[in-house]
Amino acid sequence: MSREDLCDIVRRILCNDVWHLDMSKKTLNQANLEKLGAETLAELVMELVKGSAVLQRRARMALSAAQGPGEVAADLRKRFASLRRSTSFVNWRKQRALVKDLEGLLGMIETSVIPHDANEAFELLWAFLQLALSIHERTDDSNGAVGGIMGEAMELIAKIAPKISTDRIALAERVLDAVADAGYGEFDGIIPATAEALGQDGLEHLKQITKAWADAPPTEEELEQYQGYGLMSSAEDSVRRNKQLTRSIILADVADAQGDVDAYMARYSAEQLTYGTIAPDVARRLLDAGRVDEAFVIVTRARVAEDGKSYRMFRYDLDAVYEDCLDRQGKTDELKAHLWTTFEQTLNPASLRKYLKLLPDFDDIEAEEAALDFAETYQHLEAAIRFLVDWPSHERAARVVLARAEELNGDAYHTLTTAADTLAPEHPLAATLIRRAMVLDTLSGGKSKRYRYAARHLGDCQSSDAAIEDYGDFASHGQFLEMLKQDHGRKHGFWRLADP
Repeated sequence: MSREDLCDIVRRILCNDVWHLDMSKKTLNQANLEKLGAETLAELVMELVKGSAVLQRRARMALSAAQGPGEVAADLRKRFASLRRSTSFVNWRKQRALVKDLEGLLGMIETSVIPHDANEAFELLWAFLQLALSIHERTDDSNGAVGGIMGEAMELIAKIAPKISTDRIALAERVLDAVADAGYGEFDGIIPATAEALGQDGLEHLKQITKAWADAPPTEEELEQYQGYGLMSSAEDSVRRNKQLTRSIILADVADAQGDVDAYMARYSAEQLTYGTIAPDVARRLLDAGRVDEAFVIVTRARVAEDGKSYRMFRYDLDAVYEDCLDRQGKTDELKAHLWTTFEQTLNPASLRKYLKLLPDFDDIEAEEAALDFAETYQHLEAAIRFLVDWPSHERAARVVLARAEELNGDAYHTLTTAADTLAPEHPLAATLIRRAMVLDTLSGGKSKRYRYAARHLGDCQSSDAAIEDYGDFASHGQFLEMLKQDHGRKHGFWRLADP
């Protein structure tokens, strides 16, 4: 094996590690590794993989890669088979190793097979996605790590699908089988990913066989999947309902691939087209098809329906399409009124920026000042601080904090931590008041899990003390510290971390 091959093996094995060295000659890169010589590199590889099954597999895969894509494919299939046979539960401690293993397998397909054989790579990626069932059944993927890798595999399929040579009818049938059997959404997106490979013939065939499959009486195998679970409905009804839902999804994806907006809309009832989860996507497709007035009607009805709810979860998606409709219809005055109203209600910076762009030169400057004045008096203080910090208008943000310090909600730590860190260099008193609010919220609420953050905030207050020339009507740092000790002196867990 050549020195270059050994260097590549070492690089592949260490691809998940980052070594930071000051001297360029010691930096871990291929050029420097080549200088070590083949024998030293081989010893290094053997030492690194000792006792690590994951690294040993990675090394063997790298050796296979040096032999060609055929060897890599064979080794990958062996590993896939091993993963399918595994039944032991993977707890959260072991999940990280599993995820790295899957990433390594996907990386080998991408780097060692795709450049040489698109058809082989397509088959391997398909088999990789089929691992989802066996993996999900024995691990908790609440953090989405495994699902994320499956998503990356689908992206690779989309990348290479136009290059594969396959029977379009057979591919359509394969897609239906995969989507129908997928229990964890691993084949979501397979139709857009393979649309070019399917072509119009394949898409039409997929449409027909999907309808036939959904309308066919449930098979014994399908019924068995819903028996014994104590469901309110019969197994037959459950099968039919699931198949109808799957048909709806498939036909919508086919309609998208064919650019058929009407077919996409046909899956929804008139009532469903008013849902905030559905209307924006439908209206966006109508806009893209140049059917602006129809899009406007749908999104307007949905906005009315959402306005009747106490919490408009999908407001921003609806508003974005609504604004595009008004723009395409040339209704500039209505668009400006809508944007300003939205800003007044939400302090959404995107709405304000769009509004200012619609104004003549110089008028936008005056309007911006009026908007910032309004933000300073906004009812929700933390929203006002977030807006003014992000806009940015740091002087105004600091002024709001000083004027409304008693209103600060220390529980809004995501917003307040960012604001304090941003304001500290130029407005240390405002930053200190924000940090004090978070410290008090933690201690007064007995939130022991946040003690280490509160201790850090108190330390930051100490650091800012020297930069504050005048605390004005606010307690000095020393006075604040004494107050904390009097009121919360028995919270020893906090004081061990604070160490004032």
